[in-house]
Amino acid sequence: MLVLTRTDVEELLDLDELVAALARAHEELSAGRASLPPRIAAFTEAGLLGAMPGYIPSAGLGCKLVTLFPGNTDRHTHQAAIVLFDAANGTPVALMDGTYITAIRTAAAAALAARLLAREDAGVLAILGTGVQARAAARTFAGVRDWSEIRVAGRDAAKVQAFASEIGAAAAPSFEAAVRGADVVHAATHAPEPVVLLDWLASGSHVGSVGFNSAGPEIDPAIVRAATLVVESRESAFAPPPSGARELDGLESTAAHAELGELVAGSRPGRTSPDEITVYKSVGIAVQDIAAAALVLAAARARGAGVTIELEEIHA
Repeated sequence: MLVLTRTDVEELLDLDELVAALARAHEELSAGRASLPPRIAAFTEAGLLGAMPGYIPSAGLGCKLVTLFPGNTDRHTHQAAIVLFDAANGTPVALMDGTYITAIRTAAAAALAARLLAREDAGVLAILGTGVQARAAARTFAGVRDWSEIRVAGRDAAKVQAFASEIGAAAAPSFEAAVRGADVVHAATHAPEPVVLLDWLASGSHVGSVGFNSAGPEIDPAIVRAATLVVESRESAFAPPPSGARELDGLESTAAHAELGELVAGSRPGRTSPDEITVYKSVGIAVQDIAAAALVLAAARARGAGVTIELEEIHA
């Protein structure tokens, strides 16, 4: 089995290839060619451990184990490991760090959704949050549109200023100030209450939300009800926590206009008018991790990266 560290994963994963791989994975999922059971989790007093298995023809069979410990101050709140298996015989073939993959695949899928749903003339991007997910979004959203202005906002003014300086953005004094007048809003927080309200949104804006907190929704549920809603998977998004989204509490899966894969395939339309508000609500699904991990494994094999270990004793 090939073992790959976080440094290996960061060096091997190409972001342009990742967006294309995610598009393929979502198209296969929405076409019914993938296997994706809902996420399960074990809870402790401080956090949770989630298990996310899945299979897609274009990338293979795998499982991510991911922890979410919001109180972490000396390390990531999300930490993960991914194992890939031979889809023909079930043999484990690779173990790799999944923390970086979790962050970058989430941001890349949100960027794909924005590319498909935002107005073509969108020029102002607001990123809400200052953590790993927000920083990943700053990278993946770079090529979505030709941004004339990028704003960032968060709860800690010092962190907002540092993040803004890091990416060449404007530091907004509040979430509301960042959102008002923005064409695309990307929420990547752990907020237990909405950081985006419907009244703040401009006509024709696109909202992406990738944050999760079991205590409450990251964006105003009224936005979901007023907008054209797109999700990764209806089955996952509308399932009870820890699989589903709090923004979708009380709604049937028919509330979703489309899955991301249906937009990729063209079987469902995206935006139909310049005044329409669109929302992409992400819960994070295993096919995204497997698509990313398969790219890493292929690159590692091509470059001779990683360390190979034997899990089984071989007897003569």
